Amino acid sequence: MRRLLPVVLLAALAATLLVAGPAISKRRNVEVDDNYFVKRGAPPTVRVNRNDTVVWEWEGSNPHNVTVTSGPARFRSRTQSSGAYAKKVTRRGRYRILCTIHAPSMRMTLRVR
Repeated sequence: MRRLLPVVLLAALAATLLVAGPAISKRRNVEVDDNYFVKRGAPPTVRVNRNDTVVWEWEGSNPHNVTVTSGPARFRSRTQSSGAYAKKVTRRGRYRILCTIHAPSMRMTLRVR
């Protein structure tokens, strides 16, 4: 019985870590405003962890989209003037993102660790 207790405790700890693992991922919001991502000025770099969800939120009134032009995975939002677009990023690397309507000036980099 004494030998069984440490094994049971270790199994319970391992099960807890497996269940809690996905809860570690988080959400990162990115502002999509009239002709820029995040802030006016130089194209921003947004850093997130693998399995985080990135949410682009439309703040301005002009239509925009989110389009990956290079990176470990490709994705694209529809063109919209309001609302949000969410993407869970599961592959590490550098993503070059732009709005195809306002390219090349409306761009950003997403770094996934």
